[in-house]
Amino acid sequence: MLDPDFTDRDSYSEGLPSELSDNTRTAYQKGWNRFVEYCVAEHIPIPLSASPEQVAHFFVQLATQPSPHSGVVLAMGTIMLYKSAVNKTFLMAGKPSPTSHPLVQATIRGLHRVKGSTNRRVEALREHHIESMLQVCPDTLIGKRDSAIIAVGFAAAMRRSEICSLCVEDVEFLLDGEEHRMWLTIRRSKTDQQGRGQRVAVLDGRRIRPIARLRIWLEDSGITDGPLFQTMKRGGGLRGRPMHHSDIPRILKHYAALIGLNPRDVAGHSLRAGFVTSAAVHHARLDKIMEVTRHANPATVMRYIRDADAFADHAGQRFL
Repeated sequence: MLDPDFTDRDSYSEGLPSELSDNTRTAYQKGWNRFVEYCVAEHIPIPLSASPEQVAHFFVQLATQPSPHSGVVLAMGTIMLYKSAVNKTFLMAGKPSPTSHPLVQATIRGLHRVKGSTNRRVEALREHHIESMLQVCPDTLIGKRDSAIIAVGFAAAMRRSEICSLCVEDVEFLLDGEEHRMWLTIRRSKTDQQGRGQRVAVLDGRRIRPIARLRIWLEDSGITDGPLFQTMKRGGGLRGRPMHHSDIPRILKHYAALIGLNPRDVAGHSLRAGFVTSAAVHHARLDKIMEVTRHANPATVMRYIRDADAFADHAGQRFL
């Protein structure tokens, strides 16, 4: 029999440290579920009794065989998350983790060499992409919701989980003469696991118009409190429930395809990456970019800036 304390979804999630983000909890749950499935298939009666050899074989299988759920071979970044899930679960049970065994570590190093450790770079949705996507949003309630999600998510450089967690009370509209401005309060994020809250200043601008689009969504939907962006019925009625973080990449992929982009290259992070890249191209200061993105480490932002500047003043432009 499998240990129920670590196969039951609710019990597993409750046993994880409280400082872990919701996304990390979800990833750990998926990783442990995959390991349990592997143990069942390999006739290992108790996952927490698996040997280092069996755990090493599990990672080789992840790296070489398509997932039974998605049909896709996992990238090394996902495999490393699942390795952390196995490690954390063994430690939670008071058992030494087989992921620390030299055999498992050598296996992981070998997989890195074979598969490469470069993270998949998603398409950064630049400002012209966003404008085009907004133009194809239909004039329906769902279209107005999607339009507000795309515009606000881009203008505030938000992560998909942050978009879904927004509530009406997290929005503060300001009017300074003719210029519309807005404060967004992010209650919890990847760089604010304690939930102290972070505020982001958002401008309406002349092209993306995130504030105007958000106002239209709120007025037409009639939402006055609770989740800012809600799931909807096929007929367009509100369900009163916040959107799931997996809804954001689905929406982005849909509109990306409509404007001719490859939806496989677009992910929930494309909005955030697009804001940073666009800001860098338009020569925004690093500190001002970080005020919006709330990055804790400038080196992370600099990766986007280097990509944006790769062809500017190229070393070979005078002789190639």
